[in-house]
Amino acid sequence: MARHKKRILIAEDDPAILDVLQLILEEGGYAVESVADEAALSDFPNGYPDLLLLDIWMSGWDGREICRSLKGREETKHLPILLCSANRDGEQIAREVGADGFIAKPFDLDALLATIADHL
Repeated sequence: MARHKKRILIAEDDPAILDVLQLILEEGGYAVESVADEAALSDFPNGYPDLLLLDIWMSGWDGREICRSLKGREETKHLPILLCSANRDGEQIAREVGADGFIAKPFDLDALLATIADHL
């Protein structure tokens, strides 16, 4: 029987980082989608993912506010959200906005996969 692949939605505005993440996660057995703008995170046209990987700083939109908004809504508060950033205060920021975890850039591949697995 085929096992359902866990869906990970990535919100990241750097195409190079997005490509690397997509490759790593698909290689890890996940179904990966990405969003290019904030609007896609308010209505989830493809249904809710199993996990959201959200960059803190994106041009034109702020991962902190998106996280706060999603965690504040009844229908999305259960959604595991991992914030990622090169910001040295990223872990503290993630806690402050209610994220379920934090992943530092540049990524340590083993830590990235382990953190994602822990939240799925």
